[in-house]
Amino acid sequence: MSTQPDQRQDQRQELAAFLRSRRARVTPDEVGLPRTGRRRTPGLRREELALLAGISATWYTYLEQGREIRASEQVLESLASALRLNRHERGHLLRLAGHHAPPEDCAPSAPLTPEVASVPLLLHPHPAYVIDGNYDVLTHNQPAVDLFPNLTAPTDRPPNFLRWVFLEPLARHVLADWEPEARGLLARLRTLSGRHPADPRYTRLIEELHEHSEEARTWWPDYEVQARHSGHKRLRPPGRTTPVTYTYTAFHLAEQPEQTLVIYFEQ
Repeated sequence: MSTQPDQRQDQRQELAAFLRSRRARVTPDEVGLPRTGRRRTPGLRREELALLAGISATWYTYLEQGREIRASEQVLESLASALRLNRHERGHLLRLAGHHAPPEDCAPSAPLTPEVASVPLLLHPHPAYVIDGNYDVLTHNQPAVDLFPNLTAPTDRPPNFLRWVFLEPLARHVLADWEPEARGLLARLRTLSGRHPADPRYTRLIEELHEHSEEARTWWPDYEVQARHSGHKRLRPPGRTTPVTYTYTAFHLAEQPEQTLVIYFEQ
């Protein structure tokens, strides 16, 4: 992985912050360590994590300080196990440390093909849209616009689902469980942006959310990472005051896996 000096420094700082956030999440009880004395911060101490991972405490401290050292995949896997990272977090850790990502990683998306652009129209009356890796809405049908008001309102930028969730006031009414939905989207944005650290689409979106959303600024340092998935959402469609449960399914396009078709079915 070839990167410029400034970018490498940024990645080292990201790696350091990610490790600190994951270390703070693991308690001594969870890993079978005795509690000794008062702790100024939650989670494991650096030397405790280094012991669990079988590495030098000094060397691990250098990692958390963002120093210019390179960790092997074996060391990173040991840290991932000690920190109890899931597979998405493990992949994120490897990428930040300059190693090749797991097979789930993909190249940046190409322009949307006409064949794919027409798919949401064929799915009427079910709300459907196709998003890119940075949550730009590439194509959609009218039921999706009806379900998510102002999602495609004219602006000088492409419509973006993540921007809509954080910056569109109506989103907090439509999404009955706004906070967990928004936090999950932000975690997925961090995962995707970690795969494309030099892509300005991600940096611009992250900067915009930080500038205009207090929640995004507050939650971003938590360093949550997450992959896209299917599931359920409680939404308030137009004209309804009580939430309706929708099942939503996400399909990654075979030739462009960062382009995702999302379909909603009312239960």
